[in-house]
Amino acid sequence: MQASLLPPRNPALCAPITANRELGACLIANLPMRDLLTTELSRAGFQLVDPADACPRTIRVPLDNWIELGAMLLLARNPNSARLCNSDGHLLAWKGDDHPEECLDHIITDAVCFPVVYPWDLLRMNEEVLAMMDETSLLGDVSPLATLTGCVRLGKGSVIHPGTVINGPVLIGPNSQIGPNAYIRGATSIGSNCFVGNGAEVKNSIIYNNTYVSRQCYVADSIIGAHVTLGAGTCTENHRHDGRNHLSMIHGRLIDTGRVKYGAVLGDGVRTGVNTSLEAGVKIGVARTTKPGSYVGKDML
Repeated sequence: MQASLLPPRNPALCAPITANRELGACLIANLPMRDLLTTELSRAGFQLVDPADACPRTIRVPLDNWIELGAMLLLARNPNSARLCNSDGHLLAWKGDDHPEECLDHIITDAVCFPVVYPWDLLRMNEEVLAMMDETSLLGDVSPLATLTGCVRLGKGSVIHPGTVINGPVLIGPNSQIGPNAYIRGATSIGSNCFVGNGAEVKNSIIYNNTYVSRQCYVADSIIGAHVTLGAGTCTENHRHDGRNHLSMIHGRLIDTGRVKYGAVLGDGVRTGVNTSLEAGVKIGVARTTKPGSYVGKDML
């Protein structure tokens, strides 16, 4: 079986996290998306080939898709040219023809498969990958006064300080410092060389490498880029008062995220002043800053 990863269709829609990196370099479970997908396909027995070397048997997979391997195998075993779509009609992959609309068969899967179009889709993909973790691995130092439950993976050189509570699935890269008295929960991945300070809470979020989350911060359902500094008391709002789905402004249009809980997306190098409040769904562009006590109610791109 062969598979070929194709370029993403519209990576600019994931800005600002794609402002200075390709979508394939965005981190999912602390791995670049392209590396993660390549590894998963290889484990399933697919030989990865360049798009220029694709043959009729090659499954063509746009990089900006999350596809359960069972659905991929269903497509691979189909004897005819075929395109694979999820139950919402989104094209996921195809084989047997250069153009998916010309394929003979149309396969619809009810498996958990979805396109990665907007930033919140990266969160969903991170949730799906971390949910598959089934073994705890603690290569760093964990204080006996810390509490860890669920599946937790801690990188070499990282330290969990006293009073910290971690409810997995949580993935923490090497050489990071967590706590004291921090609270990490939900499907959260924290990169390498990160700091989460005293009394800070991180829930269901992606935090890139070399990022500093100061004391008393609240980061929820958010994506925080690399080399970001969150000033003490910085808080993300993640829940609407009316309980409806969050909307996010994308290229001048309000898009329904499909999420009842959704925080902020911060590009690389952002610095927030102490006690900054971030309204749900806002995006802050690369290297932007806020003053102490700021309320950010719209995008800063």
